Amino acid sequence: MAEPVALAALTLEAALGWPTRLHAVTGHPVGLFARMIRSCERRLNRGPAAPAPRRRVAGAIAMALLLLPVVSVTAAMQAVVHALAGAWSWPILALLAWPAIAARSLDDHVRPIRDALMRGDLAESRRSVGMIVGRDTARLDTPGIARAAIESLAESFCDGVVAPLFWLVLLGLPGVWALKAINTADSLIGHREEPFGPYGWAAARLDDAVMLIPARLSGLLLCVAGGGGWKVMARDHARHASPNAGWPEAAMAGALGVRLAGPVAYDGLLAAKPWIGEEGRDADARGLDRALTIYRRACVILGIMAMGVAWLA
Repeated sequence: MAEPVALAALTLEAALGWPTRLHAVTGHPVGLFARMIRSCERRLNRGPAAPAPRRRVAGAIAMALLLLPVVSVTAAMQAVVHALAGAWSWPILALLAWPAIAARSLDDHVRPIRDALMRGDLAESRRSVGMIVGRDTARLDTPGIARAAIESLAESFCDGVVAPLFWLVLLGLPGVWALKAINTADSLIGHREEPFGPYGWAAARLDDAVMLIPARLSGLLLCVAGGGGWKVMARDHARHASPNAGWPEAAMAGALGVRLAGPVAYDGLLAAKPWIGEEGRDADARGLDRALTIYRRACVILGIMAMGVAWLA
């Protein structure tokens, strides 16, 4: 049953995204996860003065307090839907899984960056890219803006499309919503810097675990969709600080023939990150446009794969 649910959820999100009016009325489940995570952090994270082992235990407890209700509630919802709707439970479950996928939403965020770059409007493209990346954007030039957008597109293809569908097929609603809770925790507290440090260790390691297979699958899909990139993906994926994000980013760099990553500024401080696809040319508006095309093809391929699995099932 999970296979048609995944295909229907992907189709629904691709058609509608997450409508602004709906968001204004209901918000998004990730917002609820964020409030739960911040509430636990205020109560459990004692800061650098506390021993590191104790802070790690506190972080693990926080993740348990987050995941237990998420898994319990979604498992109960899934069971009730199956009991009441039987063979017709799949469209209801697809509606409940729909907000966990971000294929259309990601396209909607990256497309304005491309359009602004095509017009030569650096101010607007900086503003738009600043909405999806954490680096400093005020002084980015055209290659820097395009590079940031391409990196975010590749990584978010894994986080927002492949991983949710993977865990939805594997474990149903509990799987996909546990993934989103873990992703949210990692983005909020899974940092080595204080005030998180050891407290965020459990969130970061859980995120590494749940993204292990989806990241590699994302890289493969991007290489297939882009007609290449295998060599750069195999060689450069480990140059990324994340054990998983390097796979889709290196695949996209290789498929486009551009260089990604490299030195990046955060809060005014320059981080000397290594280049991915260092022999490639600088990214530009045309490269970002090509990246969107590859991304869309990869989403279609993923949909075809879900359709095939659903048909076989």
